[in-house]
Amino acid sequence: MTTVNVTTQANTVTVTDSSGQTVVETPVTTLVTASTAGPQGIQGIQGPQGPQGSFVVEDSAKVDTSLVYYDSAAGEFKADATWTTSTIVLGGNF
Repeated sequence: MTTVNVTTQANTVTVTDSSGQTVVETPVTTLVTASTAGPQGIQGIQGPQGPQGSFVVEDSAKVDTSLVYYDSAAGEFKADATWTTSTIVLGGNF
């Protein structure tokens, strides 16, 4: 946890965090603002996690702006010139 101690006798500001202590001697300003992240919202429901490394993409033929898609005939995910941000739109912008 971060703590901030302001001592008016020596006009120093001490900021202490988990990595150690930093002392700022004679700060330029007389106003010090410290903030930390407030409490976070409740955690959403988490689904089951698949095994590590189960999502493999064949990207040896990738080009600029390739999109990943599933090729059922090959039984794999691919990223190549078949589907790009230019080929999935008809006269529009992606």
